[in-house]
Amino acid sequence: MKDRVRSLHTKARQQLRRLGEFRGIRRQAFGTYQKSVRRLYDGRRGSVLKFSSMISLHEPLMGKLFHSGRFDARRFDRILDVGSGAGQIVRHLLATSRPDTEVVGFDLSWEMLKRARERLQSDRPVFVAADMRALPFRDNSFDCVTCGYVLEYLPDPTDGLREFARVLRPGGIILLLATEDSFSGLLTSHTWKCRTFNREELKGAAEDVGLRWGRVHWFTRFHEVMKLGGILVELEKPAET
Repeated sequence: MKDRVRSLHTKARQQLRRLGEFRGIRRQAFGTYQKSVRRLYDGRRGSVLKFSSMISLHEPLMGKLFHSGRFDARRFDRILDVGSGAGQIVRHLLATSRPDTEVVGFDLSWEMLKRARERLQSDRPVFVAADMRALPFRDNSFDCVTCGYVLEYLPDPTDGLREFARVLRPGGIILLLATEDSFSGLLTSHTWKCRTFNREELKGAAEDVGLRWGRVHWFTRFHEVMKLGGILVELEKPAET
């Protein structure tokens, strides 16, 4: 009976997503869509991203995840932040990782990286602009990858997850934050022109590229009860045996 209820719930969410999700990502050629995303973030909406992240509480809540030690950045030597935007996650990585930890910020938009550099006022992070489907780094270059609400700009998540896994050292961790196929997620989908994810779908995509679905986080107990805040999970690249 529980399996039947779960199956019906899943189908209902899938139907909701088909009806309410931003469809441009699937209807346009990916190159055309990607250019529209770059224009979105290069423009006025991207210029206020740091403020909208504060108003929506996403940035303070992410900070709580790092500063509380629930995600301990001190254990890593080299961290890649994918989709750095206005430096929302990089800011917390600089504050909570060891002083000798190398932090690399990556984004599709040079304009966003310029804003992040100006905002952070630090010469410690290295910033690189390119496509997350073809990261300009060698295999096994990092022991941690963070990715906050960026994977949803790919129609197929395996294209990004495979690259994350490639540049991650065996035993490394990916901290992934993604927009879920909930009502609030659908609103985010239209605001920021991205897709949403079902948890089981995303878990399957991670496993397809050899990543293990690890510890699941919630911003607060309220978010867990109300199923808000999206998907926050640690993905693990198995250590070599």
